[in-house]
Amino acid sequence: MTASLQTRPLTVLGIESSCDDTASAVIRHAPLDAPEVLSSVVWGQTELHADFGGVVPEIAARAHAEKLDLAVEAALQQAGLDLRGIDAIAVTAGPGLIGGVLSGVMLARGIAAATGLPLIGVNHLAGHALTPRLTDCVEFPYLMLLVSGGHCQFLHVAGPEQFTRLGSTIDDAPGEAFDKIAKLLGLPQPGGPAVEREARQGDPARFALPRPLLDRPGCDLSFSGLKTALLRARDTLVAAHGGLRQQDRADLCAGFQAAVTDVLAEKSRRALALYMAESPSVPVFAVAGGVAANQTLRVALERLAQDAGARFLAPPLALCTDNAAMIAWAGIEQMRAGLSVASSFTARPRWPLDQSATPLIGSGKKGAKA
Repeated sequence: MTASLQTRPLTVLGIESSCDDTASAVIRHAPLDAPEVLSSVVWGQTELHADFGGVVPEIAARAHAEKLDLAVEAALQQAGLDLRGIDAIAVTAGPGLIGGVLSGVMLARGIAAATGLPLIGVNHLAGHALTPRLTDCVEFPYLMLLVSGGHCQFLHVAGPEQFTRLGSTIDDAPGEAFDKIAKLLGLPQPGGPAVEREARQGDPARFALPRPLLDRPGCDLSFSGLKTALLRARDTLVAAHGGLRQQDRADLCAGFQAAVTDVLAEKSRRALALYMAESPSVPVFAVAGGVAANQTLRVALERLAQDAGARFLAPPLALCTDNAAMIAWAGIEQMRAGLSVASSFTARPRWPLDQSATPLIGSGKKGAKA
């Protein structure tokens, strides 16, 4: 990397297509200044997948292929730029649904070939993990809880490519579990917001649902058994009453949400203890991913951070869920740090941030876990 990349402003075009959001964004950053989000375009596919109860990979890939170039055009237009004003292109190269990832990578390669711009392959999870530096300019190291539809892990973030995984889900991610519960209870997708709305009218203490893995040390999580316990409770109610009553549904949602919150809170407490033991100068506990929008969970995690003496940070929802601004920013971080900037990368369905950690088990419906 030339010295100029460390000292001059950089404007990077980001492209994201790892699941069911087609996104493009433009980020500008000058050293010593806060990053600027010049544009951020995110087009969801909820209606395309609504009849299937979840994301259909082939449908998602086709939708990306049809709209990615339009998203890039819209992002450039919002930013008031054309490709001559861009210094590099950053694209999600994994992990995720491989058809969608390939759609983004191939478009980015085409633009790079036509313009001669540098091309940066970004780990989607790194985009989430580095978002607190985009939104709040936090310093390394900080603790990140990435909690979404396809992923759930605690990360000690010490640099643009320095991630230590402290714990992770061994089966379903929380967002995936919320979606499955919504489907079991006849609620619409996406499941997270639907279950949260229903839970507001429910009694979280009515059903004795389990809190998986709390009896074991460490920060790993599990949500599959909780989902099974709720299914059995639902079937018992249906057998007793000939169907599921409105209050039954609300109580099941409240109980499920409370169980997820309890598990995430206790595992966060353990991860915070490990992080704080290193005596960071400005301790920060950040959370990102779609499940971070759940207000019950946010309140619990914010209280934990306060008790531990750490700042709690949850980026705006638009930058918590999948977006291309985080991908463009991760590209800038790589360029500033002199990390790999090459067009020889490949699209990857699996791509762990912590290369030394034991691989996770399973593959969620919203993409391969990493």
